[in-house]
Amino acid sequence: MKPENTIRDKSFDFALMIIELFKICKSQNEFVISKQLLRSGTSIGANVQEATAGFSKKDFLYKMAIASKEARETQYWILLLSKSKLVVFNEEKYLTEIQSIVNILTSIVKTTSENLNNT
Repeated sequence: MKPENTIRDKSFDFALMIIELFKICKSQNEFVISKQLLRSGTSIGANVQEATAGFSKKDFLYKMAIASKEARETQYWILLLSKSKLVVFNEEKYLTEIQSIVNILTSIVKTTSENLNNT
C-alpha cells in the first residue's frame, strides 16, 4: 500500500478516535480545548483526502504540509489536556497514534519536496 493510502486510513481512524475523545471531554465538562482538538484532529484526514485528489505534485505537497501542521497542533492539544489534567483519558493511546501520523506526514512532505526539487 502506498504511504498516502496508509496515511489516509490512519488519519480517518484517528479522526474517529478524536471524536471519541471529544465526547469524553464533554462528559467531563471540558468544552474549550476539546473544540480546538476536534477541529485540528479531524482536519488532518480532510487535508490528506484533498491531497490525494490534488491537481499537481505541488498541490499534493501543499495539502500534505497543511495536514502535517494540523497533526502537530493536535499533538499539542492532546499534551495540554494530558498535562493540565482537565480530563481523565488514556493519553498514551492518542499520543502514540498522533506521533505515528506526524512521522508519516513528515516523511511524505520531505520526500515529495525532494522529488519536486530534483525535477
